[in-house]
Amino acid sequence: MTRVDFYILKDTSRDDRFGLTCRLIERIHKRAADGATPPRVLIYCPDARQARYLDRLLWSFREDSFLPHGLVGETDAALTPILISSDGEPEAERQVLINLSPSPEPPAFHRRFERLCEPLDHDPEIRQAGRKRYLFYRDGGHPLAHHQVG
Repeated sequence: MTRVDFYILKDTSRDDRFGLTCRLIERIHKRAADGATPPRVLIYCPDARQARYLDRLLWSFREDSFLPHGLVGETDAALTPILISSDGEPEAERQVLINLSPSPEPPAFHRRFERLCEPLDHDPEIRQAGRKRYLFYRDGGHPLAHHQVG
């Protein structure tokens, strides 16, 4: 069953969920065991404008960081470990899903992933949608974790 982690920015944070997503991806890749291949990450971002913004942000959010990523349809998915997708494709991705959809409904394809990350920022609509997804996951028996992030 998919493990679900909610990452909620503290009220004092000046970041947003896109910056938080960059930090999460960086942490996921750094925590891979010595010599182990980092897990593959699919970022679900159904808004094309926001997906492009995230693509640019991943190139520039930290000067000393390199996170190999690309937009699905514009990069070789087999060679790119971090993919930004508007629809959950490619279906072969199964390790880590980061959900940037503002919908109160979870992504229909979330169950195929080992781990699901739900980054939430200060936007009241984003937080309310996150609360509804939390209830869905809880009622579905998913293992849940909650992390306050500065």
